[in-house]
Amino acid sequence: MKTAVLAYSGGLDTSCMIGWLKEDYGYDEVVAVLVDVGQDANFEPAFARGRAAGADDVVLVDRKEEFADEQVAKTLIANALYENKYPLVSALSRPVIAEAVAEIALGLDAEAVVHGCTGKGNDQVRFELAFKAKYPGVKVIAPLRDNVWTRDAEIAYAESRGIPVEAKQDSPFSIDDNLFGRACEAGILEDPWNAPPEAAYAMTGNPANAPAPDEIVIGFEQGLPVSLDGEELPLWQLILQLNELAGPYGIGRIDMIENRSVGIKSREVYEVPAAISLITSHQALEDLILTKAEAIAKRELEPKWAKLVYDGFWFHPVREAYDAFFAKTQELVTGEVRLRLQASMPAVAGSRSEFALYSESLASYATGETFPHRAAAGLIAITALETELVAARERKTAAV
Repeated sequence: MKTAVLAYSGGLDTSCMIGWLKEDYGYDEVVAVLVDVGQDANFEPAFARGRAAGADDVVLVDRKEEFADEQVAKTLIANALYENKYPLVSALSRPVIAEAVAEIALGLDAEAVVHGCTGKGNDQVRFELAFKAKYPGVKVIAPLRDNVWTRDAEIAYAESRGIPVEAKQDSPFSIDDNLFGRACEAGILEDPWNAPPEAAYAMTGNPANAPAPDEIVIGFEQGLPVSLDGEELPLWQLILQLNELAGPYGIGRIDMIENRSVGIKSREVYEVPAAISLITSHQALEDLILTKAEAIAKRELEPKWAKLVYDGFWFHPVREAYDAFFAKTQELVTGEVRLRLQASMPAVAGSRSEFALYSESLASYATGETFPHRAAAGLIAITALETELVAARERKTAAV
């Protein structure tokens, strides 16, 4: 008996794939795997649709906490923003979903794993690299890459086989979400001249209608957020709560032209209120605590980490090596940040830590400051030696 395990979303595409795998690809058994990474979804219709489509089993795997404690936690420590803007929302969830699918496929000794990506997007790369890392040698099938179906053809196929299709007008957008944020593309957004309509947003309010500014206090331990206004929370709950607090201000709205892994540009709209609030706060705390050399080295590696994960290399040893360095820098990144929630962007109002390297007596210009002013002259004299030698050489060559 040939078995295929499908990364199942519960939507029309992956529901049709259950039938395609049996009819066109010759698989006797299809297991559909739903993975909960905190997306805004009711899974019951997905179960019903999967069974109606002919799945031999529909499995729900809850990975919310693991997703937060592994992928999201490492992203926050890395201050990861792809192309200095995007906190990797979808890129982070794909290895989690793929790993869950691969685990079930391994347990069933399945011949194939299946995803619903087209040949144009980043997710095909992320899924397949993760599958190959977690189930080496397994066959990977991508039905929508093998054969391009129109939506009308898919609906007709579903109806002919009794697969329930939701009787409502389609959203003009393609949406992906998890507890860390929401991604929106397609439709009117494909023309970069068009401003995103308010209909493209769901997690955030219009900044023009933002409530009065407010301040919150985020507590960190070894680089990770652990409390909100003094209340200790698991990371996944803290993120969900902060999304609700920061979202109404329009914090975390990102509209960008993005360079995809497959060599094309795409226009993406993201909503990441908690992500932007936490990265802003974490960077401020690091500024207070890290040495100058640590901060320089870490800021150089952060965009490399973000691009690596964006391109699908979550399970690559170099990502683990970066993480080991980042973890070392976080040993003393413990303290509190007072964050001002206001329209569009949060602002750091204050930060404090028992491990701060900031010294008021050294930095102050007030009475009682302790900076060794006379020592500065020696520093400048030594630092200027090369500058003076270069200047002398320039004068010498100019005279020839």
